[in-house]
Amino acid sequence: MSDTEGPAAEPTCSAKGCQAPAVWALLWNNPKLHTPERRKTWLACEEHRSTLSDFLGARGFLKDVVPAADAPD
Repeated sequence: MSDTEGPAAEPTCSAKGCQAPAVWALLWNNPKLHTPERRKTWLACEEHRSTLSDFLGARGFLKDVVPAADAPD
Protein backbone atom coordinates (compact mmCIF):
# COMPACT_ATOMS: atom_id res chain seq x y z
CA MET A 1 0.00 0.00 0.00
CA SER A 2 1.33 3.47 -0.86
CA ASP A 3 1.50 6.43 1.52
CA THR A 4 -1.50 8.03 -0.22
CA GLU A 5 -3.87 5.13 0.45
CA GLY A 6 -5.78 4.39 3.63
CA PRO A 7 -7.42 6.72 6.13
CA ALA A 8 -6.37 10.35 6.27
CA ALA A 9 -3.86 11.18 8.98
CA GLU A 10 -5.27 13.05 11.95
CA PRO A 11 -4.18 16.72 11.86
CA THR A 12 -1.42 17.54 14.34
CA CYS A 13 -0.26 20.68 16.11
CA SER A 14 1.83 23.15 14.10
CA ALA A 15 4.23 23.83 17.00
CA LYS A 16 7.76 22.71 16.19
CA GLY A 17 8.27 19.09 17.21
CA CYS A 18 4.73 18.60 18.54
CA GLN A 19 2.82 15.57 17.32
CA ALA A 20 -0.27 16.05 19.52
CA PRO A 21 -3.68 16.07 17.84
CA ALA A 22 -4.87 19.50 16.73
CA VAL A 23 -7.77 20.88 18.74
CA TRP A 24 -7.69 24.51 17.58
CA ALA A 25 -7.27 26.31 14.27
CA LEU A 26 -5.56 29.70 14.41
CA LEU A 27 -6.65 31.75 11.41
CA TRP A 28 -4.24 34.48 10.41
CA ASN A 29 -2.84 36.58 7.62
CA ASN A 30 0.12 38.82 7.04
CA PRO A 31 -1.33 42.07 5.66
CA LYS A 32 1.93 42.83 3.85
CA LEU A 33 1.59 39.59 1.85
CA HIS A 34 -2.08 38.56 1.85
CA THR A 35 -5.35 40.16 0.84
CA PRO A 36 -7.55 41.09 3.85
CA GLU A 37 -9.99 38.19 3.30
CA ARG A 38 -7.30 35.48 2.98
CA ARG A 39 -6.79 33.22 5.98
CA LYS A 40 -3.82 30.97 6.57
CA THR A 41 -4.20 28.26 9.22
CA TRP A 42 -1.96 26.98 11.97
CA LEU A 43 -3.26 24.07 14.01
CA ALA A 44 -2.72 23.88 17.76
CA CYS A 45 -3.08 21.37 20.56
CA GLU A 46 -4.34 22.58 23.95
CA GLU A 47 -0.77 23.00 25.24
CA HIS A 48 0.42 25.21 22.36
CA ARG A 49 -2.72 27.26 21.66
CA SER A 50 -1.64 30.22 23.77
CA THR A 51 2.00 30.34 22.64
CA LEU A 52 1.10 30.13 18.95
CA SER A 53 -1.70 32.68 19.44
CA ASP A 54 0.67 35.02 21.29
CA PHE A 55 3.26 34.74 18.50
CA LEU A 56 0.74 35.63 15.79
CA GLY A 57 -1.02 38.23 17.93
CA ALA A 58 2.20 40.11 18.74
CA ARG A 59 2.68 40.63 15.00
CA GLY A 60 -0.93 41.64 14.39
CA PHE A 61 -1.52 38.53 12.23
CA LEU A 62 -4.05 36.58 14.33
CA LYS A 63 -7.61 37.01 13.07
CA ASP A 64 -9.58 34.22 14.79
CA VAL A 65 -9.28 31.00 16.79
CA VAL A 66 -11.86 28.28 16.10
CA PRO A 67 -12.16 24.58 16.90
CA ALA A 68 -10.04 22.59 14.42
CA ALA A 69 -13.13 20.73 13.25
CA ASP A 70 -14.65 24.08 12.15
CA ALA A 71 -11.56 25.31 10.26
CA PRO A 72 -12.04 26.23 6.62
CA ASP A 73 -10.50 23.84 4.12
